Amino acid sequence: MAHAYFTAGKHDDPAVFDLFFRRNPFGGEFTVCAGISEALSFVENYRWTEDDIDFVAERMALRNEAFKHWLSGLDCSRIRVYAIREGDIVFPRVPVLRVEGPLGICQLLESTLLNLIGYASLVATNAARLRLAAGEGRSIVEFGLRRAQGPDGAMSAARYSYLGGAAGTSNVLAGQVFDIPTVGTQAHAYISAFTGLENIPRRNLVDIDGTERDFVATVFRFRDQFGFTSTHDGELAAFITYALAFPGNFLALVDTYDTVRSGLPNALCVSLALWEFGYRPTGIRLDSGDLSHLSRHARSLFRSAAQKTGIDLPPIVIVASNELNESTIRSLNEQGHEIDIFGVGTHLVTCAGDPSLGVVYKLVQISGRPRIKISEEPAKVTIPGRKNAYRLYGEEGYPLLDVMLGEREDPPGPSQRILCCHPYQRARRSWVTPSQVEPIHHLMWDGRLAGPVPTLAESREFCRTQINRLRGDHLRQLNPTPYKVSLSEPLFNFMHDLWEREAAVGELR
Repeated sequence: MAHAYFTAGKHDDPAVFDLFFRRNPFGGEFTVCAGISEALSFVENYRWTEDDIDFVAERMALRNEAFKHWLSGLDCSRIRVYAIREGDIVFPRVPVLRVEGPLGICQLLESTLLNLIGYASLVATNAARLRLAAGEGRSIVEFGLRRAQGPDGAMSAARYSYLGGAAGTSNVLAGQVFDIPTVGTQAHAYISAFTGLENIPRRNLVDIDGTERDFVATVFRFRDQFGFTSTHDGELAAFITYALAFPGNFLALVDTYDTVRSGLPNALCVSLALWEFGYRPTGIRLDSGDLSHLSRHARSLFRSAAQKTGIDLPPIVIVASNELNESTIRSLNEQGHEIDIFGVGTHLVTCAGDPSLGVVYKLVQISGRPRIKISEEPAKVTIPGRKNAYRLYGEEGYPLLDVMLGEREDPPGPSQRILCCHPYQRARRSWVTPSQVEPIHHLMWDGRLAGPVPTLAESREFCRTQINRLRGDHLRQLNPTPYKVSLSEPLFNFMHDLWEREAAVGELR
């Protein structure tokens, strides 16, 4: 396309493209905007090397030396990018990005920008929904490295899960690169690797006061006290050796053999011994079975043991995994449980409930002339022209709707009445008098970065703030109230006039 533009002499025509999507994912009514920082980095570093040009020329049998010379000098110094702030909430049809500049270079940016924004926003939204499902006082962590779509997918999943609200990741490289908290436990292989008590290589542990004592004897004293003499010896050996390696961060995977009869009793004895040595045991992980029942049983077992021994054992952290998704977490909440952390892997990183956001990149203006794409499906008709978008807030502080105006329209102001129209249905309109008005788009690139790029931690906090500003009925899982995206009356009239002018007129005989 860029070559065809070049040969037609249109590659330098001033163009405006909108990047947007038409439907919120996961049956919901909100989407978290993500991928902006990577998109800006891509724009900042956009170049064609000699090898790039030679490869494309060979594949496309290009002999146009002028075009190849044009490619060699390309960068984004003549581009402007307006975007929604990373971590903000975005809704269908509102541009996530508006890209302005010469037609040829704007077109060449398309596929990469779609790739960078689409998956990032999808997984951030998934994480935000999972965090909402977990509820206050509980958290989710991203456990999806092994199931992600390749190494790049695993890194993006960790990064944008954290932006959307995950408390950490099991991906250690992502923790290093993005400064994300890392979380994890041992796997079943570790437990299975120990066959009996003879596999314990040493018995002693230095307590918090610096005295070396027999840790194994202390574990067995609690085992005898509670009568847990028929638990699996290999599992107990695994827990003991793990505690010796990580006395200050002991979290046991308890379902390798039998959660109730072996895993929990063994974890309890090791935890009590650690507490006696002055260390605070972290908790347990459940990875199979009835998570509601087992979590409540685990909490009860540890509480009753503390009462029986007189040990002031602090509440343990109960982690649950095993193919969790939004629906199973909400179901667990309905059943009642004692889970503190949900480890979500496959269904978070693959976004199994909705595997694509469906972002599109459409030309909306060329050489100052608004353009429209017409479709037999009205929802696919684009909103033409260079537009500005605003979020209108009501008296209670909640956003009422997002409204788009033509570039020459005056922005709405607080306490100023504005007629807001549904983009495709003339009869659906309403007068709105906002108490507060916020511009949605911000200039982020004007030949160079227009300002500092927020850190991942800053975008994460901003995301939580923006989600908390939405009404609860927009956030619920079942039948959420649709959030309105509207056009001003002048933009609505202009769009439909252009639609009528550009549409072919049929003729019947």
